[in-house]
Amino acid sequence: MKKKTIIVIIVIAIVIIGGGIGWYKITSNFDQNLNKLTQTKIEDVDLSKISDGIYSGSYELLPVSVEVAVTIKEHKIDKIDLIKHNNGKGAAAEVIPDEVVKTGSLQVEAVSGATYSSRVILIAIKNALTSK
Repeated sequence: MKKKTIIVIIVIAIVIIGGGIGWYKITSNFDQNLNKLTQTKIEDVDLSKISDGIYSGSYELLPVSVEVAVTIKEHKIDKIDLIKHNNGKGAAAEVIPDEVVKTGSLQVEAVSGATYSSRVILIAIKNALTSK
């Protein structure tokens, strides 16, 4: 009986330690991702050099991933379709494409409470316009 109890205690200890290590890695990666995201510059793209058409772009930085289709007409952003947005808690950021279309610029305010998703969407849009 004592041997089984010791084995159970050891297994429980291993599970707890493993869970703690896993939790640390997840939160550490999240903090690193957030830091990387806030440090990434999102500059406007020279639309005068972009031909009419539909351009696809994506960006992923866990826990958020985005795919967009950006329609350019007469060197202006005419429409942005948000194809995919795995957003965690950032669904409110789905207004960002409309703001970019309205202003014609990637220099729009992030949605409060959805900053992470807002920035990932903006980077996906930039990637669509700069990928070849």
